[in-house]
Amino acid sequence: MRVYKQLSYVVLGAVIQTAQAESAWTNRDAGREAYASIYQGVDRQQLEQAQQGRNLFRQSWVIAPAKDVEIAGLGPLYNQLSCLSCHPKNGRGQPPATPQQAMRSMLIRLSLPGQDPHGGPLPHPVYGGQLNEQGIPGVPGEGQVSVDYREHTVTLADGETVALRTPSYRFAEMQYGPLPDDIQFSPRVGPPVFGLGLLEAVDEQTILQLAEKGKQQGVHGHPNMVWDNERQRAVIGRFGLKANVATLKQQIAGAFIGDMGITSSLHPEENCTAAQTVCKQTPSARQPELDDAQLKSVLLYLRLLQVPARRNLGDPAVRQGERLFDALGCTACHTPALTTGEFPELPLLSKQTIHPYTDLLVHDMGEGLEDGRPDFQAGGREWRTPPLWGIGLIERINEHSYFLHDGRARNLTEAVLWHGGEALPSRQRFAGLSEDERLAVIRFLESL
Repeated sequence: MRVYKQLSYVVLGAVIQTAQAESAWTNRDAGREAYASIYQGVDRQQLEQAQQGRNLFRQSWVIAPAKDVEIAGLGPLYNQLSCLSCHPKNGRGQPPATPQQAMRSMLIRLSLPGQDPHGGPLPHPVYGGQLNEQGIPGVPGEGQVSVDYREHTVTLADGETVALRTPSYRFAEMQYGPLPDDIQFSPRVGPPVFGLGLLEAVDEQTILQLAEKGKQQGVHGHPNMVWDNERQRAVIGRFGLKANVATLKQQIAGAFIGDMGITSSLHPEENCTAAQTVCKQTPSARQPELDDAQLKSVLLYLRLLQVPARRNLGDPAVRQGERLFDALGCTACHTPALTTGEFPELPLLSKQTIHPYTDLLVHDMGEGLEDGRPDFQAGGREWRTPPLWGIGLIERINEHSYFLHDGRARNLTEAVLWHGGEALPSRQRFAGLSEDERLAVIRFLESL
């Protein structure tokens, strides 16, 4: 006999009703550019600024000296040439298809046991906080990583079997010596970047209330308190796969320096450690390589990106799947509806009802998804609840269906079956559904 938590028909009905309503921040396009639609309700100057940000986000950066100084400054160490490389069409990246294939939209975070002065991860003294596989001419990349998988099979209640794959990573050609045995590393696939402005506009009090509400439902998600470099104090993190970054501006600047080696006013030093002498001797294109006006334009562009609208709301299977999604307990973390607070930096984002299906909290996801790398107050088994809006278009837009932080899940069913820790009861209930019921849940997710 299946036992589910009581279904909140009133709340769920309200979600369905509001999801059907048109929103200025909703994009009705379901084509290949659905993640790239800019909100048009701004003045001409802001729209032009956002378009400049879009160009910078898509631009491949080059090394100095270069004729086009505006896009010079790549490296000395880097992972990719552009933001779009890790976030193709503003969507999800993917892991390498074979052990021989290089990482294209995936990277490896590094740290040692302990914390930095602000409570964050302790970078490796030579390789830093992120492995940069590539370098400009004369500067060797730091090393190479390959990924391979072993499979195990899980059997569902109706006898269907699903193969899940566990990744393993191998480091090779390490330019500054082997990594120590106690190295902490975490693979990260580039996540989608639309809707980030709306998530930034959710106020801290709402996030705290979601944590308290979760406890009443038997889950124990909590905010990740992180260091805000601009305000010089600890705040609730909401960006990054462990909610380990305070603001969207800092997320952008961190990606520019970490992924492409491009300096800004937030990161004025090149991404070279003291031991990397050749790297440190390489001249910069200018200081900073991404000026404040450029950083502001990229920030505005990402804040103005709309969210794809839901589809197939009238499909009986979608409606059934939505009810089951709630009944299984999934909405305890994947919160269907939030309201943004006052957001003076861009008032248009204020007081918006949104449907991100996240609580912006970090949760224990179990041993299976553990990376063993704490990040501020997020433990090695904890991850931020990923927003689910737009997830049904990933396969159409990015031409793959790899999910979770490291892309190990090859479809949505596998992604659900990897849930453990606090999500284990929901996973077990999902595994206990009939085939038609499981398909209905997947149809619902595909409608988002």
